Amino acid sequence: MATIRRAMLILGFVCVVCVVTLGCRQGPVAVAQTPPPWFEDVTDALAVDFTHDPGPVDGTYFMPQSMGSGAALFDFDNDGKLDIYLVHNAGPKSHSKNRLFQQQPDGRFKDVSAGSGLDFAGHCMGVAIGDVNNDGLPDVYVSEYAGGRLFLNRGGGRFEEVKESGIDKQIWGTAVSFLDYDRDGWLDLVIVNYVALDPTYPCTTPAGGGRDYCHPDNFKPAAARLYRNRGCDKDGRWLGFEDRTEFAGLAAVPGPGLGVLCVDFNGDGWPDIFVANDSKPNHLWINNKNGKFTEEAVLRGIAFDTAGRAQANMGTAWGDIDASGLSCVFVTHLNNEYHGLWKQKPRGRFQESAATAGLTKIGWRGTGFGTAFADFDNDGALDLAIVNGKVFRTGAPTKSHWDAYAERNQVFANNGAGVFRDISESNPALCGKPNVARGLALGDLNNDGGLDLLVTTIGGKARILRNVAAKRGHWLTVRAFDPALKRDAIGAQIRVSAGARRYHGVVQPSQSYLCSHDPRVHFGLGAVDRVDGIEVQWPDGTTESFECPGADRNLEVQRGKGQLAK
Repeated sequence: MATIRRAMLILGFVCVVCVVTLGCRQGPVAVAQTPPPWFEDVTDALAVDFTHDPGPVDGTYFMPQSMGSGAALFDFDNDGKLDIYLVHNAGPKSHSKNRLFQQQPDGRFKDVSAGSGLDFAGHCMGVAIGDVNNDGLPDVYVSEYAGGRLFLNRGGGRFEEVKESGIDKQIWGTAVSFLDYDRDGWLDLVIVNYVALDPTYPCTTPAGGGRDYCHPDNFKPAAARLYRNRGCDKDGRWLGFEDRTEFAGLAAVPGPGLGVLCVDFNGDGWPDIFVANDSKPNHLWINNKNGKFTEEAVLRGIAFDTAGRAQANMGTAWGDIDASGLSCVFVTHLNNEYHGLWKQKPRGRFQESAATAGLTKIGWRGTGFGTAFADFDNDGALDLAIVNGKVFRTGAPTKSHWDAYAERNQVFANNGAGVFRDISESNPALCGKPNVARGLALGDLNNDGGLDLLVTTIGGKARILRNVAAKRGHWLTVRAFDPALKRDAIGAQIRVSAGARRYHGVVQPSQSYLCSHDPRVHFGLGAVDRVDGIEVQWPDGTTESFECPGADRNLEVQRGKGQLAK
């Protein structure tokens, strides 16, 4: 009997242990389902007060309103801290002027727009940053509906518009990018145009539910335009741009362009031009190294989706998502389509791979515009952010005009092998509230190794999302600077060796949608706390290697101060 009682006591103890153990297991499982957020909204804390003005809501459904406006993160005063430029789309007669915010020593921002020269009104769309006269000060180009403006940075927070810059013929300028397509040391300019709009043309919702903004198929597409920088004369006077669109071949194939990406697509060391076209095949202009380009998007597999259809292509992002050494292209689409991800293999050839990357298994589908690949949690793998907002109403009009177009944003975590997981629900600061977002600019605002976000919305506030996930891993940020040209080496390719991994990136701030990013290249290193070496392929094709004093730092490498590759 005693033996039976001892057995029952032992069994009871085992059962209690089982119950307690199983109960303990429930806690960690629940926590794992709700990972900590990656971002916090610090807009008010940093004193950035900007509400976008798209113009009056007067029943005309003026199409440029629905396309929104972008922004720029750039260091206009060369003090080592990023500043902010935000633009309106209310027209030249509006009282709403564009705003320039200077970052102060405490990290907050001060409105220094008045008297800067950048405080003008217009139907402003995109912003590009580049030093066109190689004087060491970043200049600003703003694309517009029926126009565009170039401003030279004169120092002291003052910008001067160059009205005889040689830039004209813009029908409806959208995305814009600087590049050195002829590798002569002077930054050239490509301006994407959308459509030849007839603003009196009456359009309705796709379901026929009343007036709405027009679809681009109602109008003739426009050609992207290419402008060659003429450099400076012997007295240092900048000579402006010359239009090389027809000679280069871009005028031969127009398209309703919204996104642009100027990087080396085929690995020959020369920058090419990718244009994301809205509801038409994308264009990939391959640089022939003689001032001319050949359109090869179909040949290289990047014109259509897997079914051979042209989607509504808007924002663009470029990055190596699976440590293959080859970058891929991501393009945002409408909410009734899947976003496009074209992986590169072999070099210069692309295959649409959104499904295998997990980007068709998402919490919700939005109409994406601004987008970026970035290692937000510094684990060594590029993650993905998308900001959303509809262009057509899907229901009856609401009390607030723009509320009818609002959608939630999205963010996806990369597992390290190029497969993404939707973590939008755990990021309420970025993804919790519907908005009509358009621009997404990326940069490390406080130089702490975490990439922060600037989001623009139509008729709403611009928001700053601070990265609070970056401390989970080590990192390195590299600025590639050319002392002879006195500027960032746009187009330079950077390769970082750290432990068993090899990372690479490109200096090209003009990505996303209508935006200009921080020109520095950021690398998340995960658990690796050292950097074995850095290699930079400069825009003219020469390559140098540099030693790195360690991880977790902002590093500047200068051309001519490294070890030349043999």
